[in-house]
Amino acid sequence: MRTCWLLSSRRREHMREIQLGSHTVQSHGVKVAKIHKYDWFVVVLLMMMVVTLNVIHPFYRFVGKDMITDLKFPLKSNTVPVWAVPIISVLLPAAVFLAVYFLRRDVYDLHHAILGLLFSVLITGVITDALKDAVGRPRPDFYWRCFPDGKELYDQVTENVICHGDKSLLKDGHKSFPSGHTSWSFAGLGFLALYLSGKIKAFDQRGHVAKLGIVFLPLLLASLIGISRVDDYRHHWQDVFAGGILGIIMAAFCYLQFYPAPYHTDGWGPYAYFQMLEEPRTSGNATNASNQQPEGSNNNRLPGAHHDNRTEANDLESG
Repeated sequence: MRTCWLLSSRRREHMREIQLGSHTVQSHGVKVAKIHKYDWFVVVLLMMMVVTLNVIHPFYRFVGKDMITDLKFPLKSNTVPVWAVPIISVLLPAAVFLAVYFLRRDVYDLHHAILGLLFSVLITGVITDALKDAVGRPRPDFYWRCFPDGKELYDQVTENVICHGDKSLLKDGHKSFPSGHTSWSFAGLGFLALYLSGKIKAFDQRGHVAKLGIVFLPLLLASLIGISRVDDYRHHWQDVFAGGILGIIMAAFCYLQFYPAPYHTDGWGPYAYFQMLEEPRTSGNATNASNQQPEGSNNNRLPGAHHDNRTEANDLESG
């Protein structure tokens, strides 16, 4: 019984994949974009929010003389530059989506993959930057941002630091929690890992463990980026851990908005693709129902007509 069910499900899946290639950017791209125009408007709003949250000043948390000892790590350059984060977390997955599109020619998959990726990264970015500004945790290298010449100065009453370093470095020095590099990386590369697991059917119950190696590659890259933030003394380990959890959760939420779970039978395609396949069948059923309605309505009137004829005959006989 289970074998028959598996064969029938695979046969249905094969029939659905036959439709691939008939919905390209040229034929259906504008239609799909118009359906999701409000979603793209939200994407633009999220971009503006990310820029705004980066411009405003964070909360300048109290840093006392007894706390500064744990913040004397050297001020180093970034192993992964800030400009490289969008390339790794957005452009790299988008390149994979484009490669899959050229193989399958499915505009629904391309559109929803890019839209879901942008939602994942931007929502994560908004939450990350909002937390950075609200928490204002000093970075491990805060001492050298505050006292670049090594001459310490504290308030005589509160013993809070009186910094005389570069203002832009000080502003960034209060944005330790959570790690933006890590959250962005896990949001983008985590989405890519889920996308790949659905495309290669990593959880099809056939026991091909080698597929998991492909799924884990993006997650490994994201983890290495997070570790580099600790190695560069730009973040405490708690900042990186929180950023990774935040990014992967947002990636899962946004992916499941557009795709079935990777272990699902239809996990290789977006919801919109399967809904599009169901539309002709649904409209065909509606057409058949409307064609059958007049016949039923005539049948419903026939007993009434016979009753009227019998009534007229009885009236004639009595008359």
